[in-house]
Amino acid sequence: MVNRWLPALDIVRKAFNKRHEVHSSGQIIKFDQGGCPWKEHLYQLEAAAGCEGEVLYAVYADSNGSWRVQTVGVQGEGFKSRLPLPESWQGVRDEKLSELTGIPECIFVHATGFIGGNKTEEGAMEMARQALQMKHKGNEVKS
Repeated sequence: MVNRWLPALDIVRKAFNKRHEVHSSGQIIKFDQGGCPWKEHLYQLEAAAGCEGEVLYAVYADSNGSWRVQTVGVQGEGFKSRLPLPESWQGVRDEKLSELTGIPECIFVHATGFIGGNKTEEGAMEMARQALQMKHKGNEVKS
């Protein structure tokens, strides 16, 4: 555990520090690969920076070469997400999801909206960007 936990802090710190380069809002962080324990480190880094709750999505490559967009959970609230992926996307897969979102290569959004997938980095980033945009507009993407 220590072999992954401590190196993960550096990975998460770098992603956290670059979050405004990933998206101007600072609400999306991006890891070049998944598989590192990032959530607790993110909570600590946000607290130290005085911006608790700012980051809403993490985008990362999975072990199969696809990309994921995962919601950041509310600290201490179990499975509650800070901002789930849009309700209209939840439980939708593949081409139907791509048609609904207008984003090519979509794979899925989980039924609870805590995670989604795309075959490409750009596709996963666009899923996160659209979800943020929909939050700020206060509406859902219409099919």
